[in-house]
Amino acid sequence: MSAQKNTSLWEESMVRVLIGGVLVLVISMGVGRFAFTPILPAMQAATGLGADAAGLLASLNYLGYFLGALGVGLVPQGAARTAVFRTALIASVTSTAGMGFTDDLAAWAALRFVSGLASAGLFILGIAMTLDALARAGRESWTGWLYTGVGLGIASSGLFVAVMGDRLGWRGDWLWLGLACLGFGTLSWLWVSDPPREPGHTVAARSSTRPSAPPSAPMILLTLAYFLEGAGYIVTGTFLVAILKTMPETAQLGAAAWMVTGLAAMPSGIVWAAAGRKLGLWRALILAHVVQAVGILLPITGSPAAAVLSAVLFGGTFVGIVTLSFTLGRHLSGGASARVIGALTAVYGLGQIIGPVPAGLVVARTGSFDSALLGAAAAVLAGALLLAAGAWMAGRSGPAAVALGAGRG
Repeated sequence: MSAQKNTSLWEESMVRVLIGGVLVLVISMGVGRFAFTPILPAMQAATGLGADAAGLLASLNYLGYFLGALGVGLVPQGAARTAVFRTALIASVTSTAGMGFTDDLAAWAALRFVSGLASAGLFILGIAMTLDALARAGRESWTGWLYTGVGLGIASSGLFVAVMGDRLGWRGDWLWLGLACLGFGTLSWLWVSDPPREPGHTVAARSSTRPSAPPSAPMILLTLAYFLEGAGYIVTGTFLVAILKTMPETAQLGAAAWMVTGLAAMPSGIVWAAAGRKLGLWRALILAHVVQAVGILLPITGSPAAAVLSAVLFGGTFVGIVTLSFTLGRHLSGGASARVIGALTAVYGLGQIIGPVPAGLVVARTGSFDSALLGAAAAVLAGALLLAAGAWMAGRSGPAAVALGAGRG
């Protein structure tokens, strides 16, 4: 009876860790990163915020995310990682709520930059600590559930703004979302942390401080593919609503398509994690890139049905690609969660900064999103080709489990 009770308590503890990790992604990505998209039109209507200034705010958020990703992956395990994670929680909640207290562009710029820094800290450290806890407990098969937080946050924040935005106004949207994040963040604060180092782990701790081996060729190719994914996906992630609103046939689908994107993203991590176990991580990643490229191109048709399908394919792949890339990166690096997630997130963030710039220039010059979407799809497909090369090289230099099926477990 005692053994059964201990097992039950242990399972409950792992469930709390997983829920805490999911809520971290709701806060950092669903709200901290993406709530800006549905709230922006009301901010522009009420304050006269121009498209150029809105683009600046978005770029500053991406810049903060990129710079944060460069640093937090270097934070050592233990008390330091927990402290930085909790600091990022506080910064994310306050920078979200703070958007509703001012209409000054400089203040908004600072808040969006801080929000980007905090999002990177929460995303990288929250995922790393959750993955490490699940791995220690032999529950790596649960990791697909972790990434439901991104889609849950996108869908719920979009729905909240659609239902309550007219009643609360853009200020109320930010304030109430900040309050919701405070509640979610309290649970994550309590449930997601690094355990203290035990005396018996001193050898492992010392070994973790040794200089890391240079990345393998498959790891380099995975990293380059992830950079191209960041540059390609963000074009649709930034302009999807605007693209649909520019076409009479799809103008009424803008806000609804964003919620569809979030709903499709919710099970994406689970679906693609299962695909990774069945097909192998490399093959599943390549397939996800191809499917996403199709989704990116669909709005060119101008069909409402194609626009909805585009939102489904986009939302249903970008979280899955994150899931598979992080899992494959951990296997290729021997389980160095924070370092690998930090490096991948940094190049992804760099792609997000770079991607919208040529897309915006092309749209301004041609008056159409078609060329921008073609370029974005080409970047994602180029990433798929790099992944194919990485799978081939991994198959030649390592065991088949790493090359094709490392996601089993």
